This record gives sequence, C-alpha cells and structure tokens, in this order.
Amino acid sequence: MATRVPGRAATATVDGGGVVTGWSAAAERLTGFGAGRVLGRPAAELLAGRLPIALLRAVVGHRPFDGMVRLRRSEDETVAVELGVVPVRTARGEPAWVVSAEALRPLTTEAAPLPSLAPAAAQGSPEERARRRLALLGEAGLRIGSTLEVERTAQELADVAIEGFADFVGVDLLDSVFGGGPPSNAGLVFYRVAQRSVLPGVPESTVAAGRGDEIAPDSPMARVLASGRPLRTDYRDPEIRSWLVQEPERERLAREFGIHSSLLVPLTARGTTLGVAIFLRHRTPDPFDEDDLLLATELTARAALSVDNARQYTQQRDTALALQRSLLPSRTPRQAAVEVAFRYLPAGGREGVGGDWFDVIPLSGARVALVVGDVVGHGVPASAAMGRLRTAVRTLADIDMPPDELLTHLDDLVLRVDLDELPEGGTAWAGSSVGATCLYAVYDPVTRSCALARAGHPGPALVGPDNSVVFPELPAGPPLGLGGLPFEAAELEVPEGSVLALYTDGLLRASELRGDPELGLGRLGAALASPAGSLEDLCDQVLSTTLGPDAPTDDVALLLARTHGLHTQDVADWPLRHDPSEVARARKLATSKLADWGIEEASFVTELVVSELITNAVRYGRPPIGFRLIRDGGVLICEVSDGSSTAPHLRRAHNDDEGGRGLLLVAQLCRNWGTRHTPRGKTIWAEQEL
Repeated sequence: MATRVPGRAATATVDGGGVVTGWSAAAERLTGFGAGRVLGRPAAELLAGRLPIALLRAVVGHRPFDGMVRLRRSEDETVAVELGVVPVRTARGEPAWVVSAEALRPLTTEAAPLPSLAPAAAQGSPEERARRRLALLGEAGLRIGSTLEVERTAQELADVAIEGFADFVGVDLLDSVFGGGPPSNAGLVFYRVAQRSVLPGVPESTVAAGRGDEIAPDSPMARVLASGRPLRTDYRDPEIRSWLVQEPERERLAREFGIHSSLLVPLTARGTTLGVAIFLRHRTPDPFDEDDLLLATELTARAALSVDNARQYTQQRDTALALQRSLLPSRTPRQAAVEVAFRYLPAGGREGVGGDWFDVIPLSGARVALVVGDVVGHGVPASAAMGRLRTAVRTLADIDMPPDELLTHLDDLVLRVDLDELPEGGTAWAGSSVGATCLYAVYDPVTRSCALARAGHPGPALVGPDNSVVFPELPAGPPLGLGGLPFEAAELEVPEGSVLALYTDGLLRASELRGDPELGLGRLGAALASPAGSLEDLCDQVLSTTLGPDAPTDDVALLLARTHGLHTQDVADWPLRHDPSEVARARKLATSKLADWGIEEASFVTELVVSELITNAVRYGRPPIGFRLIRDGGVLICEVSDGSSTAPHLRRAHNDDEGGRGLLLVAQLCRNWGTRHTPRGKTIWAEQEL
C-alpha cells in the first residue's frame, strides 16, 4: 500500500468547461506548477497515467468522485494522489467542481504525453480515449457559447465535436427558435442551422445548411423528440434499416460513405426542447459507445443552454425594438417651417436596443420643436424610460415653454420618478432614467431663428445654404435626473434653406472607439457638407460615412431638418393701443389683409376671433398690445400679445352671466387655440383651417 505524505493536502477549483479557475499554495507544492502556469488551462493537462473511467462519468454527470489518479509533476515524474471531486454550482447556476488532493508516495515513471486537443480518431486504450473526452469537454467550455447568436453557437458545437469525436455533426433547430420566438413542436419541421464533416463540402448530409427538413413520425429523430432522451443507433439494426428504406437519399448516402453508427441528442434547456444534434461515424471504425453518449449529451447540453440564452436574448431584443419603434414617430407632421428626414438604427452588438429617441412637435405661431435624446442603458427598461421621457417632453412642449425652462421641468420630473422608484428604506436612485440626455430646439420661421438648450447631449450641426458646416457652441447643461443644476438656452440665426442636424452619440461612437474623439465630428461634418439630392439621401450619406459597413455599437438616432422661412407677405403685424376702440380697428385691419391674401371667406370667423382676443387683452391685460396674422399654407393664425402674464382659461358661463363665453366661442370656431408666455408677457393664439 502506498504511504501518504503528510502536509500535502491541496485544493483547486474547476469551472464547467474543465478549466482551472483556482489554485492553492498547497497545490503548487504538490505539483510543482505555479498558479500562473495552471490557471486558465484545461485540468486534463495535469493528468498522467491511467485515467479512471469513473472520473469521466462523474464529470459528465456532474457527480462526486473519490479515487486515485496520477498528477504530473515534471517531464519525468508523476505523483499518485487521492483525488476528491465535489460538484457545485456557481452563483449563476453554472456547473463547477471543487477538487482536493492528498499526496501518496511520489513515483518516478516515464511521463505520459499531455492530452492533445488536436483532432484524433476515437482509437487507443480506454484511458487515452477518456483523456481525450475530458480534454474535449474543456475545449467545449472555452469555445461553445462565445456569442449570443443562435447560428454561431450551433456551429461552434459542430466544430468542437468534429475534432476527434464524430465524423459528421449536424444541428437541427426548430424554426421558431431560429427566429427568436417561443419553441414549438408543431409540424416537426426543423432547420439545419449548422453542420460539419471530416470530408470537404459535407457530402454525406441530405440537408443543406439553412434549409428546412420535415421529420417523419417514425424516424429516430421523432423518437428522440417524443421521449426527450438521447438515442444511440447502429445502422445494422433492422429497425434502422427499415427506416432507411423509406428514406432513399439517406440510405444511398449511408451506403456510399459507410455510415455505421449515430448519436441523436435532444438540445434541451430549461425544460424546453430546442432541436436535435446528430453525430455520425463513418471514417472512424469504432462505433459510438455508452461513454460517447454521455460525452455527446454533455456537449449538447452546454450548447443548448447557450442556444437558449441566444434565443431569449433575441426575444428580448425584438420586444425592446418593437417597443422602441412603437414609441418613435413613424412619420412626422407636415410643417411649413421645416422639411425633415430621420433614421433610427438599433445597436448591432449584444448590448441590445437602447433608449435613443427623436421627435418633431408642432408649436404655435408656425414654429416647430426638434427633439433628440438618449437614455443610458439597454433593453426594455431603457425603451420604457425613453417612452416616458418622450411623453413628458410632448406634454411640456404643449405648454410652449422656452427650451431651458422645459429642460428644468423635465429634470424635476425625472428626479421625482426616480425617487418614487426607490425601494423602501433605500438611499440611492433606482437609476431607470438617471443619465438621460436631451437636446431641445425651437425653430421660428418668422424670425428665422432657433432657440436651443441641451442636457448633457451632443450639440447640433448647422449646414448653411452654401453647404458650409459649423458645430455651434451651446451651454453644456447637466444630464437629466441630477437635480438642482441650471440649464441655459442659446439662440442661433438660421438662414432659410439651412439644415439642422440633431443626433445621438452613437453616431460618433464608432470613431471614438478607435481612439480619436474628433474623428467622428470630422466625418459627420464632411458627410453633411457633401451635396446630396434630398434629405433622405443626406441621411444615408451621413450614416455610411460615420458608421461604415459595420453595425453600430450603440443606438443611433439622426434627425435632419431643412428650414424654411415665412416671407413678409405671409405675415402681418400691428401694434395696438390699450384702448377698447382698437377692437374695431383690428377687425378692419384683419379683413383688409384677408382680402389682400384672397381668403375673404375666412373674414367672418376671423372678425369674431379678433374681437374676443383683443377685447380680453384690453380688458384684462397690460400694454404693450400686439396683433399678428400669419398665413401658413392652409392655416390662418391669429395672435394677440400683451404685457400681462395672467393666462385666460375656459369657464362654464351660467344662464344669467353677461360674459364668459368668448373663449368658448373661439374654441368652437378654431381648430386649436392656446397661450404661450414670452419674456414680456403672453401671447394668445388661435388657428383656423382655410
């Protein structure tokens, strides 16, 4: 009996892929290998001599093991140890092992070769084959599931299993899994998403990759799906031969290539069958045995979990993208002030859909608000937070606030929402919207000016009528949700025919990742300066120049607006005295201007509206009083301004009231009306269809 060497107990940890993740000092003394040489390498490389089959079974079945093995100490020395393997689960539910070893008397022997991960036929002694299987498990842990792509994961399974295990591997998945939807066995129609052969061109396959195949009810695949259990077949079995007779093409290929053995293993994850993995042998003389079936089951289980992760990711990404697109405008309202074009591109990486958004909001006085924003984060929560912010911006824009005031109110709203989402007793924000950024701009076609304010968002680009591009300097406000910090607006003169470009930082991210933050702005400026046939063409030109052929690493929102101006012949403006007699004068001015414009049919309604609005301004407002008519396409806008900040409101007049019905009359005669505050008071406006 071997003599135990005291004081040599050692421990290590191994992950589900068979890779060493922990290495104690005692393990270093026992083997002579430092942690730097062992960590991150397959545990199979430390084994020498005879490998118990029981150890392989324990690893494949994630069961405990206790027995003697030999560990390599150097090129010519091994040590016999009592090895204990305890299966555990990581915090994420993944399999792992805790390994403990106690040394016996060191043995000097000829070193066995290290297990090779190169392709090898299933030949040799049982110990050599067991080492190859264990090494293959380690390789599978490193290579399967490297991405969240269903097809890529299936191909990784095929690529790993073809190396020294099978001569052909095919992976068939349900169509619903391939498309990201919920799995279903309806129809038993599968798609070959990956395959690999030791022969060039995969000639022994009856189904091309990417093509569908209907499974016969009496086929081995149908039996596997019905039972949910793997199946090992021998092509000499009468039952298999009778099935092949019904599949002439399969029978021909089996006879031509000498296929003699197969393994059919269901891809099952979280209780759901996703498909079937097919392993065939024809160049390898040895048929699959029970140990091979255990190994194939373990390989397929790992691939199935990765495929299901990819499926769920695809499902969540599609949900977030559908939510995102439902919240973004599919088309923008027709505006005389601007002509717009836009693009939204979701991120192409595993991060998922983010919270980028844009909007075009009509305002009173023929003005228009242009908005673009970004919520930090990805997935459904980011899309939901984006929808919440977009709704809030539209609500605040309806009050017709200046850009800096709107962002202040939006910041307060975000802060209140995040505080409401705090868990009971919490001391930190929930963070669903904290980190959101926004750029809000209001363009006035009468004055040809644009007022802008930003909350931590990149500034716009302004393309002049001569295609010159500038990036105006705007005061940099804080991101939304911080609270207590001011926002500041700036006003730009925008010549008619200019293009305002609003965008999210995903448009510049590709260049920034290359280490040159200025490169993105340079590319954007060059793309905007290049002539394009239309705004739609300019959008495509900007995206192709800044992003290149690759999918964006972050969501991209781009909004282009070509400005138009209302000419002096479409705007009439008069100052009025703070005197009731001005009401009659204003009616005459309005009817005269409508005659000049050739829209006398609108005179009756316009006179009633003008009378009510100016009467209110004289009776309840303060000087100075102004009166303006705007002809904007098929809309006539009447505006009356005064120096008071008190806004009128509709009220219900009783039968014996002598007043209180004027604004109700205006609301009935016009398609829309409202009040906006100005630095010198307020403006009451009313729009009527022509």
